[in-house]
Amino acid sequence: MAELATIARPYAEALFRVAQGGNLQAWSDLVSEMAQVAAVPELTALAANPRVTDAQVADTFMSALKSPLNEEAKNFINALIENSRLTAMPEIGVQFQTLKNAQQGSADAEIVSAFALTDAQVAELVNSLQKKFGRKLNPTVTVDQSLIGGVRVVVGDEVLDTSVRAKLQQMQIALAS
Repeated sequence: MAELATIARPYAEALFRVAQGGNLQAWSDLVSEMAQVAAVPELTALAANPRVTDAQVADTFMSALKSPLNEEAKNFINALIENSRLTAMPEIGVQFQTLKNAQQGSADAEIVSAFALTDAQVAELVNSLQKKFGRKLNPTVTVDQSLIGGVRVVVGDEVLDTSVRAKLQQMQIALAS
């Protein structure tokens, strides 16, 4: 959704500038938490209800957060709600993380494995992937048994699929042509 990304960009950039003046990791954690809370359907419905005031929405949103809020965070939340942009918070979180990664020279890596990986296996895999992609990676590991075997790695817009399922699909295409 390009429009949502366009709406979210100035908010993410402003929030990132504020975060650079403080503890960037703490802000990153807070922004991730705010994005998760903003994605809750009940909160979205509450924010869209014309009978509910902005102050009530803000109080509900802030009370749903576990992390303590400083004045900048409270002001940011109030600005989002006043401008009816709370639904953009998940995209703001994505763009904030992208800005943080760009500054740190790192990237998020989504690793999907057919089987659960030990911490040592993840560390070894991440080490080899960092050499391949030429940057520090922040891994997120999930299990998908439909891969049959191997792993699928997504870093930004790059995909490295060494799963058995992908190889079988390649063979099927080759045999069908």
